[in-house]
Amino acid sequence: MIVLITGAGSGIGRACAEGFVHDGDTVIGVDIDGDRLAEVEGIDRVVADVAEVHSVEAFVTGAVARHGRLDVLFNNAGYALRRRVEDLRPDEWERMFAVHVLSALHAMRVAIPIMRAQGYGRIVNTVSRAGELAMASTSAYSVAKAALWTLTRSVATEVRDVDILVNALIPGPTNTAIWGVERPDLQRPDVVYPHMRYVATLPTGGPNGRVFWNSQEYPFMSRTWEGRVPPDPI
Repeated sequence: MIVLITGAGSGIGRACAEGFVHDGDTVIGVDIDGDRLAEVEGIDRVVADVAEVHSVEAFVTGAVARHGRLDVLFNNAGYALRRRVEDLRPDEWERMFAVHVLSALHAMRVAIPIMRAQGYGRIVNTVSRAGELAMASTSAYSVAKAALWTLTRSVATEVRDVDILVNALIPGPTNTAIWGVERPDLQRPDVVYPHMRYVATLPTGGPNGRVFWNSQEYPFMSRTWEGRVPPDPI
């Protein structure tokens, strides 16, 4: 498979890039940090800022130009910002939304016509339970993840006529740089890879517009439905 992963220089993105390479797939890894990306062996490296729409367009079309197709798009790039809403600058809100939501939007916008033409594609977007839980000082991150889930569901309904599946993945609490400190009490990033691979290789006619956690479907935002699982929109 040809797999494109954003945020591939560290954490979950890096672990999944290494996992796909180990399993014999071709990986295009995108990250804003060229030094970290250089440490990931066996991948096609692209240094880019996913918050820039032209960069997103370029690395998606460039991946296809170099490798002939695109089987899996993993919109994984992200970061955390912990401050009260009254202390957040407008540009911080805007960048959070650009990195988590607009980057995925534009990557899918470019990738889907390519996947339609080849008759196959799998898209996985990284979300978080922060998007469904009210936690202090995480408003920007939480809103971005909730928006990404809504975007995932919406796009999934638009590709039902072709073998393209668009789903979301909750990695679970993982020891990555997103915490700002080492968290050895949390799972290692490589623990996420088998679950990412499961969603990235779902069979034709498989789940579409869903959230997965530990290779199981998860009723994301069910709390907003008074404890009931939200109705399936697809």
